[in-house]
Amino acid sequence: MVRERVKDFEFVDETHRLMRSGGLFLVTAGKDGKPNAMTIGWGLVGTMWRKPFYTVAVRLSRYTHGLMEEADEFTVCLPTQGMEEALDVCGTMSGRELDKFKELGLTAEKGVDLAVPYIAECPVHYECRVVYKIQVRPGELVDELEKDVYPGGNYHILYFGEILGVYAEDNAEKKASIDI
Repeated sequence: MVRERVKDFEFVDETHRLMRSGGLFLVTAGKDGKPNAMTIGWGLVGTMWRKPFYTVAVRLSRYTHGLMEEADEFTVCLPTQGMEEALDVCGTMSGRELDKFKELGLTAEKGVDLAVPYIAECPVHYECRVVYKIQVRPGELVDELEKDVYPGGNYHILYFGEILGVYAEDNAEKKASIDI
C-alpha cells in the first residue's frame, strides 16, 4: 500500500481516541537494527519549540527504554481493526524474551525519514527523532499522581520526539480504517 505524507496534526483526534481506548504501537530499534514494538496509552501530540512534537513515556525497566537510548528515534503507529491481540501482546510481553514482529506476523517497513521502522499493517504512522528527554523523579510529581502511578518506583522517562513526518495509506477509507 502506498503511503503519502499528510499534515502533522491530521490524525490527532484518532491518535487521542486510540490512546484512551486500546493503545498505539511505539516502535524503535537498537544499534543491531532489530525492531521492537510496545503498546502505549500515554503520550502527547502538540507543539514545542515552534515544531510539531510527539512526547512518549517509557518506564526505565522496559526493554524499549534501552532501545530508545540507543536509537534516539521512534515511530508511533496507529492500529486498525483486528490488531487487538497484537496490542495486548506488545503491552504485556517483553522484547527481551520475544521477537514480537516474528511472533505476531508484523512487517517492519523502513521509515521514510528515519532508520527506525514502522508497522506496515498500521494505516498511519508518525516518524520522530528524540531531541530532549527528562526523567520523572521521586518527589517532583504531585503526591496523588505519584502514589497512584508510581507506588513502587519504576518511573518514566519522557522522550520529546520532533515529528519529522506523518504518513498514511493512500486511500479514501484511511480515517475509517482506524477503528478499534
